[in-house]
Amino acid sequence: MDIELLLRAIAIYADYRVIAALLLSTALGVTIGALPGLTTTMGVALLAGLIYGFQPQYTFSILMGIFVGGVYGGSISAILLNIPGTPAAAATALDGYQLALKGEAERAIKITRIASVIGTFLGCLLLIIFTPILARFALSFTSPEYFMLTLFGVLMCGCMTSEDLPIKGWISGLIGILISFVGLDIIEGVPRFTGGNFNLFSGISLIPAMIGLYAIPEIIKVFQKNHVRRPIVQGISEQGHLTKIVVIIFRKIRLIVQSALVGVGIGILPGVGEDVAAWVSYNTAQKTEKNEQFGQGAYGGIIAPEVASNAAIGGSLVPLLTLGIPGSPPGAILLGVIILHGIRPGPMLGIENPGFMYEMFVLLFLSVFSLWCTASFLARPMIKMLTVPDKYLMPFVAAMSVIGGYAINLSRFDLLLVFLFGIVGYLMSCMKYPPAPVVLGIILGNIMDSRFRTTLLVSDGSLLPFVTRPISLIFFILILFFVLGSLRSYHTVKNFKE
Repeated sequence: MDIELLLRAIAIYADYRVIAALLLSTALGVTIGALPGLTTTMGVALLAGLIYGFQPQYTFSILMGIFVGGVYGGSISAILLNIPGTPAAAATALDGYQLALKGEAERAIKITRIASVIGTFLGCLLLIIFTPILARFALSFTSPEYFMLTLFGVLMCGCMTSEDLPIKGWISGLIGILISFVGLDIIEGVPRFTGGNFNLFSGISLIPAMIGLYAIPEIIKVFQKNHVRRPIVQGISEQGHLTKIVVIIFRKIRLIVQSALVGVGIGILPGVGEDVAAWVSYNTAQKTEKNEQFGQGAYGGIIAPEVASNAAIGGSLVPLLTLGIPGSPPGAILLGVIILHGIRPGPMLGIENPGFMYEMFVLLFLSVFSLWCTASFLARPMIKMLTVPDKYLMPFVAAMSVIGGYAINLSRFDLLLVFLFGIVGYLMSCMKYPPAPVVLGIILGNIMDSRFRTTLLVSDGSLLPFVTRPISLIFFILILFFVLGSLRSYHTVKNFKE
């Protein structure tokens, strides 16, 4: 480590004006992440165009603040409304909303805040220490490994989120994968399943689909006659509350470290991002935390995905800085802004601009404190949402959902998608088909498709690379173990009930 370059980077970002920009942008990121439909990627994209003319230190501070704040902010609406503000927060919603129903919404939000701060800090620390090692590991992933990893992620998500039959979750994941095929073929460039509609040439937009699957069913349920109102947060003394939180966090140290390692490891894989990190960490916690009932309000169920998704931020910067390949969708926008400012990430970065990597380390480290300050300030006003009657709250959520669905592409067709997916999401909820695997399938479907076909093209149609390459074989074995284990567990429970 070059101490002189590190001190120079600290001097650049120690300016009070830069820190103020970071604080304000982090607060904006938390708000964007918490509002349904206004995701981290959208926030970074909108701000990138508005602040292009700023000096680099202000530009990068604002974008990093939006990035870090947005990843955390999605957990707030996930806990309070069971509507994930971001795709990564869908894993947090499984146990976070159950805690809110038990009157522990405030405690859950504070735990996720601490978990997010710890995850971001550990991601930054591991980024500094293990950047060369993790970069070499990411280079070993080729098409077979990516396909097996994404397949494992969809199957895992489907099983974890299904209320009764594991196959229902897998069917939901398959639906999401099939939806991702709509649009121009990635390899051949020809339209697929578009029906001649030019609006579908770019594929099904994730944001309208996610809003429809999550927000619209919740809105419909509120106005049903048999709807049971969400309970108000129970009064808990601040001192006892804080003591309880500290005890919970202290008891989960092993889980926190485990989730941070998972988050950084997943984040370093180009194009995978925070969403997969959250689900993989949630599944890992489910396997290792035997004393908790996941899906019923387990503290480990909100700590694991929050630590992993925020640690993945640091991991996603590894391929971005060392290979010039974004590790996540927000990272892709950040990469474009970096290039526009005359900096070329990649193997030559250490020679052409050796101080920039240290600047990113310092900026991410400062984002930890910025996230803590802004999240602490914004948490209580957002908790007050629980005191608003559903009949008043949900129309606001509906309006924000429509705005979020329209704003990403400024397309009326996306509004149609919101309502279509809303109907599908409501029918799925009635039949107990989970929506989360659909969202993950849409995200990962094109990666699976392109990686699978690329493998076949390279191997002349042979499937052997999926089971002969070491890392791919490991994922294949994990998939078999996971699927067979899930089916066996279901039949055991079914026979016990009978």
